[in-house]
Amino acid sequence: MTENPTLSSRRPYLLRAMHEWLTDNTQTPHLVVDAGVDGVQVPRQYVRDGKIVLNVSYEATSGLLLKNDWVSFGARFGGVAHEVRVPLRAVLGIYSRESGQGMVFSDDDLPPPGETPPSPPSPPTSGGDEPRRARLTVVK
Repeated sequence: MTENPTLSSRRPYLLRAMHEWLTDNTQTPHLVVDAGVDGVQVPRQYVRDGKIVLNVSYEATSGLLLKNDWVSFGARFGGVAHEVRVPLRAVLGIYSRESGQGMVFSDDDLPPPGETPPSPPSPPTSGGDEPRRARLTVVK
């Protein structure tokens, strides 16, 4: 029996699928990004509590690329053009502005070890055997 090779990250595939689904359903996709991650290039004046919400609709962006390692595009913030570049490990989730439906990414969706620094261990859950579930919070 041979051992399976390390699988690639699910995050870029899930992100592209959610973006396509939201777009096909005439929703406006927004990314929630951890602006403190190395390599994040966003206009810092729009960062709140270490995070930034980015409208990634085709109408709001120029040259949108949802790659396996990066999201990049041009956009206007307050009328000023900016180039945005976000490593996938900084994307915390994607949701619809209109409905709030979307997806929060877990650490399981990150690239294999060695490609990114390890994340700190999760605190133990209190009571019961059920794992804690991620919650999507709409940031306005």
